[in-house]
Amino acid sequence: MKSCRESLSVAAARRLSAAGDEEEKMAAGKASGPEEDAPRLSAQESDALTRVDSSLFGYQGLQEDGASMKALLVKAVRCYESLILKAEGKVDAEFFCQLGHFNLLLEEYPKALSAYQRYYSLQSDYWKNAAFLYGLGMVYFHYNAFQWAIKAFQEVLYIDPCFSRAKEIHLRLGLMFKVNTDYESSLKHFQLALIDSSHCSLSRAEIQFHIAHLYEIQKRYRAAKEAYESLLQTEDLPAQVKAVTLQQLGWMHHTVEQLGDKANKDSYAIQCLQKSLEADPSSGQSWYFLGRCYSSIGKVQDAFVSYRQSIDKSEASADTWCSIGVLYQQQNQPMDALQAYICAVQLDHSHAAAWMDLGTLYESCNQPQDAIKCYVNATRSRTCSNTPALAARIKYLQAQFCNLQHNSLQSKSKMLPSIEEAWSLPIPAELTSRQGVQSTGQQACKAQPGSSGSGQSLPPHVSPLDQADGQSSPAKRKRTASPAKSPAHPPTPSWTLSPQKQQLLEQLRANRSSLKPLQLQMLEQMEVQLSAVHQMRQNSSGQIRASLPNGPSLPAHPVPRGPSCSAPTLANGPLPSSVGNNQTPGARANGDVPYLHPNTLPHNCTSPGDTRKSQHLNSAQGLQKGLGSLWAGPNGDRTLSSSASADSGPHNQVGLSTTTPSEPAVNHLSSPSSTSSPASSSSQTATSGAPHGTVPTKESAALQANGSTATEHPSPDRSPPAASADNPPLTTRSPAAGSRSNHVHRGSSASSPASSPSPRCAAPAAVNGSGGGACSEDSRSPLKLEPPELCIKASLKPSHSSSTVSIYPTSTDVLKACRNLGKNGLSSSSVLLNKCPPPRLPPPPLPPLDKDKLNPPTPSIYLENKRDAFFPPLHQFCTNPSNPVTVIRGLAGALKLDLGLFSTKTLVEANPEQLVEVRTQLCQPADENWDASGQRKQWRCESIRSYTTIAKYAQYQAASFQESLREENEKKGQKELSDSEMTSSETRHKGPFKQVKFGTNIDVSDEKKWKLQLQELSKLPAFARVVSAGNLLSHVGHSILGMNTVQLFMKVPGSRTPGHQEHNNFCAVNINIGPGDCEWFAVPEPYWGVMSEFCEKNNINFLKGSWWPNLEDLYEANVPVYRFIQRPGDLVWLNTGTVHWGQAIGWCNNIWWNVGPLTAYQYKLAVERYEWNKLQSVKSMVPMVHLSWNMARNIKVSDHKLFEMIKFCLLRTLKQCQTIKEALVAAGKETVWHRRSRDEPAHYCSICEVEVFNLLFVTSDSYSRKSCVVQCQDCARKTSGDLDGFVVLQQFRMEDLMQVYDQFSLAPALHSSAS
Repeated sequence: MKSCRESLSVAAARRLSAAGDEEEKMAAGKASGPEEDAPRLSAQESDALTRVDSSLFGYQGLQEDGASMKALLVKAVRCYESLILKAEGKVDAEFFCQLGHFNLLLEEYPKALSAYQRYYSLQSDYWKNAAFLYGLGMVYFHYNAFQWAIKAFQEVLYIDPCFSRAKEIHLRLGLMFKVNTDYESSLKHFQLALIDSSHCSLSRAEIQFHIAHLYEIQKRYRAAKEAYESLLQTEDLPAQVKAVTLQQLGWMHHTVEQLGDKANKDSYAIQCLQKSLEADPSSGQSWYFLGRCYSSIGKVQDAFVSYRQSIDKSEASADTWCSIGVLYQQQNQPMDALQAYICAVQLDHSHAAAWMDLGTLYESCNQPQDAIKCYVNATRSRTCSNTPALAARIKYLQAQFCNLQHNSLQSKSKMLPSIEEAWSLPIPAELTSRQGVQSTGQQACKAQPGSSGSGQSLPPHVSPLDQADGQSSPAKRKRTASPAKSPAHPPTPSWTLSPQKQQLLEQLRANRSSLKPLQLQMLEQMEVQLSAVHQMRQNSSGQIRASLPNGPSLPAHPVPRGPSCSAPTLANGPLPSSVGNNQTPGARANGDVPYLHPNTLPHNCTSPGDTRKSQHLNSAQGLQKGLGSLWAGPNGDRTLSSSASADSGPHNQVGLSTTTPSEPAVNHLSSPSSTSSPASSSSQTATSGAPHGTVPTKESAALQANGSTATEHPSPDRSPPAASADNPPLTTRSPAAGSRSNHVHRGSSASSPASSPSPRCAAPAAVNGSGGGACSEDSRSPLKLEPPELCIKASLKPSHSSSTVSIYPTSTDVLKACRNLGKNGLSSSSVLLNKCPPPRLPPPPLPPLDKDKLNPPTPSIYLENKRDAFFPPLHQFCTNPSNPVTVIRGLAGALKLDLGLFSTKTLVEANPEQLVEVRTQLCQPADENWDASGQRKQWRCESIRSYTTIAKYAQYQAASFQESLREENEKKGQKELSDSEMTSSETRHKGPFKQVKFGTNIDVSDEKKWKLQLQELSKLPAFARVVSAGNLLSHVGHSILGMNTVQLFMKVPGSRTPGHQEHNNFCAVNINIGPGDCEWFAVPEPYWGVMSEFCEKNNINFLKGSWWPNLEDLYEANVPVYRFIQRPGDLVWLNTGTVHWGQAIGWCNNIWWNVGPLTAYQYKLAVERYEWNKLQSVKSMVPMVHLSWNMARNIKVSDHKLFEMIKFCLLRTLKQCQTIKEALVAAGKETVWHRRSRDEPAHYCSICEVEVFNLLFVTSDSYSRKSCVVQCQDCARKTSGDLDGFVVLQQFRMEDLMQVYDQFSLAPALHSSAS
């Protein structure tokens, strides 16, 4: 691939020199003008530029040799732009690619993006250029457009796994997937980066920290503990890494019960945090954690000192103030606790723990009305984990409040100000002034750690208001009117004291001499407030900030920073910094907010629901080199709550290295000499939310450059907007010009004056081209839209083989030609054609269906006897691609199947100790999916995994049935409920959901244990059997659990199988044993791209995540949904690639396995998913290469399309084996004969999980131990370039493979049909 890039660069340089000569000739016959000032490159400069591309980004120090390289790049950019303008844009596409590289190295990201997009629109086979894709991915990464950066980086690894910056790509993919909460994918890419011996932006220790932290986030605490402790043993560990590792290790011991008894855990946690502070004394987060630990063991004064140090070292944190409030409340200082809680909720309006603690405080002071308001605000927070309990408490307090006499309330003086009064009270300077905190904290540090006990009172936070300090307070800057008011009416600032408050103030003044200390404190505060009211009247300009309901106000003058999108909030701490280059700390991107429309470059996607995340963006801190970047943790408990146990559960705190505020974590993943582009420092207003020079619309303009849009598949109801014609050439309006205001906006890009924007097609070609293995080079990219006429041409192009080798010659000719082919510019081992681009998501079928066709009837066939079951048209009907799903009714009765063999009673008698995987889920209506609080519909389907036995699950299943009977008997006398109440989703979701346990993935493959059950299934017709000659999966040669073996599911009502496609798009058979029913949903295979996009928008991995579609979303996108009931004895046939999900209505068992019909359609979709899995770095459960060779050995194929695809797969792998063998011979590496044993499973790389065929790279250590841990060639060479420490095992002789290839020929078609 490197040689390919160099040849393109050389060609561009030569064309540039030739263009320069032509320019001189033209200038000789003209008068002097601007042309004479155009720069020209010398031959030496042109030669130097041939070695420059995007792979140098971050590694080419432009200041190392003075300014020579930077000056050369600047000169080259001017020269290229001049030539392009003179040629009116009619230059070779490679000019734009090189121009993009130069601008990327100069960190001129808008210009780089524009040039790359122009190259993209002109070069049909752009995907062959790995340097281009890498550069484009780096630009998108800079803009935090992670959705597109991920796609670009994945394509680089797909076409060239040995790309020179593969480690950097894996690193950035790991960071982006971590932000997107796809922790499995993130872990895999970090591990791939770790085994690579080349250089990247982060050190090996920093990558190891990310891996350890991912274990912690996934609640794999033992693995996390081992990884953290192993990292601490590293020699010369950087101080920042050591500090944050100790911080995480200490906090994990404090919060996780599994790591030992409480006393030892807390002692170890404090030791770790103290060592962390020794390594980095400026870490406010470590001080906060230390305070939490001291608080939990009763060292109140030490905890308070630590909290004050935390405030001193870092920006104001709502967590810290909430914990301070808890301390004051425990010390019976309610007024101080009130002020601390108010400070917390003003910093973070959706801080559920602070609102709950504040409500508890009001309850303890006998002020139920204020407590209710606080609890209501807590329930409105998306992070509230106990909404049902709070709702019950609110009802109780409301009833209690209504029963109290109004007169008694009037006569009783309040112990605390009301929530409205407290909200408008000025926060004392000592609470908010960093200088005041610093001086107080330094004095407090002089005290001995153990000198104070929990009985001592803490210093009250009451002092005269310092106006200067108050204005600099983060709490004050974010203050809005009281959140206790209704969100339907945005509150406005109160400029006068309420009558009740004025009356209370007069009473307190009149009785000043007899007031108690608490009342004196209240009087002083009210007097301070009164003076502040007069001051506000004088300073008021009449402008009132727009505020979000119960949330922070929009900043009137946002600080200019890099573009960002909201990301998941971090548990127990502020957010980390952005991964983008030249970003200020805290600029997080693309978290659990849905992705924006694919026609736009996403940034600044803060929504009212993400106010908590946007608040923390202003206070997050990160490592200067990037360790603190993207340490995204899941949402969890954030603060110590006085109303619950301080350590009620793990908090999953993320690691943060908190540098001092004067150390911005800029450029931590870019070149050392990074400088911000002018666009990145321009400001914007909060009202428009757009950078200068852009015109935001309601939906925002799509980012376009020179007539090309950086888009994926646009929605059918939205057309790409036209490009702006008055912008400078070769530049786009960069989103970097935007600041982090609470608006969603994108910049519009410029088009070159020489080129006019062309209409774009909204219907990209399907995945991987035709079923015959041929593919057009004009296949659509997720980043490019083509004119309609190009779409038509692409679809009408005949299939062609782009290899120089025909699929019909002998194997000898193939190997002879392979020796001349070399890599052919690519190093990928794709089963598909060399010239076929990386696989893409298919567009939705056109034309879109009418709304009345979105609930099609499910094809159902009723069987009356055995003859009907074996009737050949039944097989043909089920495998017809036009039938996504078929229900065969009455199958058990027609074939006289003994379903009792699979009943719970028989299973317990046969194998009571068989292992059962249990999924604990929420019991919900089948057509809905709510979050745990019941407040919001979502796609994510959450469950908790555990394990049990068949006998124990059977007991649970029976107990669940008995409990249901009791509930039914109790409800018999309560039939007054109307039908509307029983079916209303609003009624159903408000109450807390009951948990159910789903017994899944029970292996029934052992013929000794399950002989009777497996024999009974042999009664099925051949096309539906587990094993048959016409089943592709029967030719794999080994067991794939759950696919070519039977699996059993044991269910109670509400048990859910989340949405998915079968592995490698194979068909599936499901029989309901009964006695209850199951409800199914199915979507045809052509719509899987739409389903994948919905998962991506909802931040869920389509292939590996757990999701339950929202039917409203599907209908709005014109996706048809089959919905049906499966009764006992019914067989459901899921056709190739059908997307499906289902839920048990009653108590039942189901059996399930996969089938592969011997058709071209099945093989084509299986290979396409094999390639898609490779692109997505997901393991394919079916080894398609291994299967294809077994099919060539075992079966005769008469279908021409199927034969052609299998033959081509054989050709490709034969070529790959020959290429690898020649490379090994050239390197002097011998292979070791290792004959394949009977029933030996196919091999996968232990690192990247791709299939490894024939030539296995095994580490010498594992080979000596006869464990043989296999790696692919790419991973082995990343570990050791010369393969030292590896043994290469060969499982097939080339002569044997050549013989199989030559003997596999097209068989004559069979004219007689058979079942």
